Amino acid sequence: MKATVHRAEDRGYANHGWLEANHSFSFASWYNPDKINFGALRVLNDDRIAGGAGFPKHPHNNMEIITIPLSGRLEHEDSMGNKAQIAAGEVQVMSAGVGVTHSEYNALQNEELKLFQIWIFPNKQNVVPRYDELQLNLEDRVNKLQQILSPNPDDDGVWIHQNAWMYMSNLYKGKEIIYTINMKGNGVFVMVISGKVNINNQFLSSRDAIAIEDATSFTVHSQQDSELLLIEVPMIFQ
Repeated sequence: MKATVHRAEDRGYANHGWLEANHSFSFASWYNPDKINFGALRVLNDDRIAGGAGFPKHPHNNMEIITIPLSGRLEHEDSMGNKAQIAAGEVQVMSAGVGVTHSEYNALQNEELKLFQIWIFPNKQNVVPRYDELQLNLEDRVNKLQQILSPNPDDDGVWIHQNAWMYMSNLYKGKEIIYTINMKGNGVFVMVISGKVNINNQFLSSRDAIAIEDATSFTVHSQQDSELLLIEVPMIFQ
């Protein structure tokens, strides 16, 4: 097993006043040739958006875009006619396909919005754009893995055009979970949202991450009450 630690303080950082962002991979003006992507995972942005502020309408194509609010409320609007608000405990997905424009704003004027924005390269080009959102049952992630995304429309969570899976977990101190790779050749990027865990004898704290390759399974040991995001993606993809 190959395991590469990504410390929180080594991420890219940008402060635009209305937006504070930490980038796990090269994004916008922050460029690190060693952190372009992890397989099909292209973007993992940790954003804090001021009240009432946000991203005005802008275009995307041929990208799977997933948004996970951590606190606050997000307002989404797109060129497909969708308009919705989501909050912590929900997940939003958009397949940009042949092209779509969208805006994402903090729906609250007096409260900061915190979220993860994730981009994954698709395995199908120029598909018809689509949007979906899902309310998650937070009890389903207590001391276990809650699947929030997969390649299968009939499986738990939302789905995308890629052989990728995403899970969240809330582990109590002293608990452990075993993660089994869904597809041979895939890797897993594990982000510690909060707390402290031990993976492969590496101790990871809040916003630290570890990129795991060439494994069939691995164990996460919780040193404190911890919240995790796990993103499994193909390491070789079209």
